Amino acid sequence: MNLALHFGWLGVLEAALIALVVGAVCYLAFHWLGARSRWAHGHAIGWGSLVALAVATGIDAWHLFYMGVVRLESPVYARIALAKIHDPNFLAARVFMSSVGALSGVALAWMAMHARKRVD
Repeated sequence: MNLALHFGWLGVLEAALIALVVGAVCYLAFHWLGARSRWAHGHAIGWGSLVALAVATGIDAWHLFYMGVVRLESPVYARIALAKIHDPNFLAARVFMSSVGALSGVALAWMAMHARKRVD
């Protein structure tokens, strides 16, 4: 996410909460699309999860991947790469918690829709 979040654990929690909402919205969008196309629930859950992960962890996951793959042998290149990252000290925690938040949002939205169908 390319948002101005706080630094440290507060920024990690903010990113996770935003990812939770993104996951719920993605599932609801694919549930609506799946209901029109008569998909099974698994398609809506799978596509919702994939899109939610891509949206919620996109830039941070790319930075984490880039830092792990590219050799930053020069201090100048390392400084340039770290300057592009919002909070490099908590990058891995932010990616992990955003992933958990996105998948939890999809699961909570599925449970809410499933519970609503039982009541009806």
